[in-house]
Amino acid sequence: MEITFSHNQPLDSPEHKGAVKFKELVESKTDGQVTVKIYPSLQLGSLREQVEATQFGEINITMQPSAVVSPFVDDIKVLDLPYLLPTKTKQMYELLDSEVGDELLATLETGGFKGLGFWPGGYKLFTTNGIEIHKPEDFEGVTMRTMEAPILLAQYEEWGGSPIPVPYAELYNALQQGVVDGQENPIQTIFLNNYHEVQDTIIESHHGGMTYILMANLSWFEGLPNSVQNAIIEAEKEARNVAREELVASEDEYRQKIIDSGVNYYELTPEEIEVFREASIPMHEKYYNTEKQLELLQKINDKIDEITK
Repeated sequence: MEITFSHNQPLDSPEHKGAVKFKELVESKTDGQVTVKIYPSLQLGSLREQVEATQFGEINITMQPSAVVSPFVDDIKVLDLPYLLPTKTKQMYELLDSEVGDELLATLETGGFKGLGFWPGGYKLFTTNGIEIHKPEDFEGVTMRTMEAPILLAQYEEWGGSPIPVPYAELYNALQQGVVDGQENPIQTIFLNNYHEVQDTIIESHHGGMTYILMANLSWFEGLPNSVQNAIIEAEKEARNVAREELVASEDEYRQKIIDSGVNYYELTPEEIEVFREASIPMHEKYYNTEKQLELLQKINDKIDEITK
């Protein structure tokens, strides 16, 4: 039996290294009765196409950003509300690995997915071509590329910007040709895709994390023997930690190389972050507003208070 596993990141990314570990573990735990074929770097289509293919059962397992999954499972968009998640990595993982995180993973079943775990992407940064951002009003008239996710479009609209969805595979050219003024992505994505070659201003904004979700087609997963299900679940937990460790090990190196390239690189001050936070908090209940979502949001905020106190 062969499992197809797709994702978007390049071979030298922390996510792919975690995927390779997942493959090794599944094959080891099943004594080679199950093999895993990994398709990285958009080989099986765009981000959205991979989610759709997983939903239809054409792909068994995929790893995708929560923002790409949210149009299929609305409850998961909470992970992309600006200035909600803890800004310290350890605290964010504690939240995602908690019972509240398990509850969020369970919501994926409404879209036909089996949520396996939350994988790392890193905290997102703003990048622009010569435009400094220090407060929400600075986005006025600025075109920002986002993923094809309503919550991310709303984020920049609320801040006064002009969001434009651009496919991941086309982003470098869109930045180079000035189709958009800027974009948001974690340090590793900026570095590995050389976005700092075509963006000269990079801002550590602490506005949100790039949370990847490892998920399977639900019907396919439920049809597997219990022994294989358990092997996948156990392998995911171990491989997730490998990916997280790889990300921590590489982020400082990537950040320094970006800075050394000569871009204007700076971090928002605590005061500037607070201004952004105050402008963003009303969005939480505005866009995450069903009865179930408000209950989930309260649980998340309660857990964050517990973790960060």
